[in-house]
Amino acid sequence: MGIVVALLVGRRRYAKIGGDPEEIADVAVFAIPAGIIGGRLYHVITSPDAYFGKGGRPLDSLKIWEGGMGIWGAVALGTLIAYLRFRSGVRSKSFAAFADALAPGVALAQAVGRWGNWFNGELFGKPTRLPWGLEIPSQLRPAGYEKFLTFHPTFLYESLWCLGIALLLIYVKRFQKLAPGNAFLLYVAMYSAGRFWFEALRIDAAHHFFGMRLNNWVSLIVFLTSASVLSRRRVR
Repeated sequence: MGIVVALLVGRRRYAKIGGDPEEIADVAVFAIPAGIIGGRLYHVITSPDAYFGKGGRPLDSLKIWEGGMGIWGAVALGTLIAYLRFRSGVRSKSFAAFADALAPGVALAQAVGRWGNWFNGELFGKPTRLPWGLEIPSQLRPAGYEKFLTFHPTFLYESLWCLGIALLLIYVKRFQKLAPGNAFLLYVAMYSAGRFWFEALRIDAAHHFFGMRLNNWVSLIVFLTSASVLSRRRVR
């Protein structure tokens, strides 16, 4: 569902700036599988014990239908393959403009995709008594949290954050006037900033380095990098 949303929004936005919408489909044929592979690779690399540790099953790393995707790997490999495919032919616009047209749709796709965590009862946050706390079945609660009933619905927070990013990029005129490529960088920076907070709330098993979860470090590095590049491009 997320992929369909991203394609529909991307085609419309690209056509609006004078691009050929068929280029979206041409690139998507290669970028979508790359994004899925990249997302799976990131998950396996950052959670190796489940597949290659004691009692792990290496072949299970191929069972993508059992869950396990990392958005960082999906965006990274998907963007790389999209860039290579885009540059392989004559195009109506620059790749920067192409990426800007897709950015809101990608954010909307993430907003849709995060609801898979609700269906699976996974990746929720710390216990909370807030009115919107998510009730988790006892068998799905992590060790040490069995006595708690409701938890922060971090998937909902991230879904709403991504929806907000998409709406800002689509409807705020100031963002519509950014130089080519800057809207995509803004999407990356804003998502990373939000993900840092959502990740800090989560209580699922994760690798920690210097007191922080791995994805917190990735969020911080990606935010600083994208914000730095965006700042330099704006000054220049």
